[in-house]
This record gives sequence, C-alpha cells and structure tokens, in this order.
Amino acid sequence: MDLKFNVRTQFENVTSLINQLIIEISQQKLIYARYYQLPEMTAQDENKSVKEISVNAFSGNIAFDKCCAAFNDFYKKNNLSGRIIKRHPGIIALESKKPELIESRIKQINSAKNELKKIIVNAGNNDARFDLVHSAVPNLITLCAYRNIHFESQSPYSIRFTWMNKHSIKLLSKSDALSLLNNSETFGNSKVIDLLAWQQLVQKEKLNIASIKDSEKLRIRRPTRVSPQVNIRYDAKNRYHVSAALPFILINPEENVKYGTLKNYIKPEHHPRKKQTHYLIERLYLEKNS
Repeated sequence: MDLKFNVRTQFENVTSLINQLIIEISQQKLIYARYYQLPEMTAQDENKSVKEISVNAFSGNIAFDKCCAAFNDFYKKNNLSGRIIKRHPGIIALESKKPELIESRIKQINSAKNELKKIIVNAGNNDARFDLVHSAVPNLITLCAYRNIHFESQSPYSIRFTWMNKHSIKLLSKSDALSLLNNSETFGNSKVIDLLAWQQLVQKEKLNIASIKDSEKLRIRRPTRVSPQVNIRYDAKNRYHVSAALPFILINPEENVKYGTLKNYIKPEHHPRKKQTHYLIERLYLEKNS
C-alpha cells in the first residue's frame, strides 16, 4: 500500500469536507461573528520569549470570511515559523433549521483529521514521517491539519476567551534521565560554551541524577507558549474549555448568550498562583514528580 498516496488522498478528503462545511454554514443565518487576528511568528523570532501579543479584532461578515479561511490554513509560508504555528481564535454563531447537518459535517471533518494523523504517526520515526508528509503534500504543517474544529449546539450562558499558560509533561525514570543526559552530552552542545565546558556541565547533572533513588519518579515539565482558549460556561459547575487554535462554531444559541472578547496579552511580572519550582536540572525543566 502506497503511504504517500494514502496521505494525499486523506488530506484531500479533509479539505473537501471543510470546503463543504464552509458552503453549508454560509447558507445559514449569521447571528454573531468575531475573529481575533494574532501576529505571525517569523522563523527568526520563534525562540524569543513572548511578553506581549497584540490582537486585531474583526466582526460581522469580515470576521466570518476570516474564520472560514482559517479552517483551510495548513501550509508553511515563506519566512514564517513552521514550529510556532499561527492560531485563529474566533466565534461563528449560526441560526440553522438543520443543526444536525452542521454537527454531522464537523464530526466528519474531525474524524478525517484524526485518520490522517493516524496514517502519518504510524509511518515511522520523525524523519520518515517528515519525508512522507512533504513528498505527499509539500509545505503542509501537520499540526495545522490535525486541529479539530470545536462546536456547541447546546446554548451556553457565556462563551469567552482567555490566555492559557500550559506545560508539556513527559514522565521518565532515573534510567531514562541518565540516557537523556548521555545523549545530551554527545549531541546537545548548545554552542554557547565550548565542548569541554559543556561536557563538564552535563557530568555534574548526571551526578545530580545518580544521587537520587532508583525508584524516584521524574518528569520534564516544560512550559509552552501562551495560547488562547475558549471557555464555555453553562453554570458555576458546568463549564469547559477548548483550544482556540481554530474558530469555535456555536449553533442556534439563545439571544441572551454573553460573548467575551480576546484582549491583548501582557505577561504578568509575577503569577499569583505560581509555585516555586526546584528543578533537578533547570535547563531541561527536569524535576521530581511528587
């Protein structure tokens, strides 16, 4: 079976379903639309710490068109980062006489996206997956293709936006940590210091890990870039949030739904709930999983 053909065919299925959804939601009565345009990240700036993010808000038909375009934003653009990918926070609220049609189409899209992800993830290691994807669909950013579209057909009390600071967490054993450091000693020279100084630094880190109990549970808790999320609230106990990587679709909301806005992000000097972390290895965000 030709994996390249499978990837291309499944990606075409995803885009076909999305384009059908755009046609279908364009035929519904638009109640409310907002799109919050975020700055694009250049490849040169992707490693810089983000302290401020400006938001450019659009409403009405312009917002609707930008939301629809966001659903098809899959490809890497010249000079822009392919690692820090653009997010598209927005809301489309529709009045529909056939809400089940819109719901079914979104579920079809998400299912097709998940199948595409499964094909790619099962293709081998990182290099094999990269070669497969970019030979099948040149310049495709797979994370953009994987993003699910979130929707709600039960009218909430409010739908608002916030900025979320998240962490990627990887659990590992003492043995795993030592293997990581061995690889880091050989391949991870940061080029900020010379090779000898780098090796001495890693040796100290290995001694630090070697001193803990073999049964100690460890984790790498690495902060990720701040990102927008959508908060859907029904009452004090019934609420949830999802990523705002793509516009949220609200079907047949009641007139009294409260819509929030996404404001500019300004990094706080001190987070009120931030706990002091004692890392075993600070550069790796490696700590005890207690």
